[in-house]
Amino acid sequence: MFVMELTYTAPLEAVEDEMDAHIAWLDGYYAAGVFLASGRKVPRDGGVILAGGVSRAEIEKIATQDPFVVAGVCAYRITEFIATKTSADLATVRENPVV
Repeated sequence: MFVMELTYTAPLEAVEDEMDAHIAWLDGYYAAGVFLASGRKVPRDGGVILAGGVSRAEIEKIATQDPFVVAGVCAYRITEFIATKTSADLATVRENPVV
């Protein structure tokens, strides 16, 4: 599983200009089952996406396709982790670590 942390690198007005395209991009990966949750950080200087079911290389490629990245208004920090404990709603993304 991945935590995709976005940090805005441009004024909020420039981010807002790309918001519709960013939401459409999010919707596509929700429909594909890759994105599990997303939202704005507080304070509003970026956002967070929880993703799973793909490799590190795939998630990095997905991040480069974000319209925010294409427009140069955000940068990503991607952290991979093993979700060994989850709520019942997220049981399908639980992982068993290899010892």
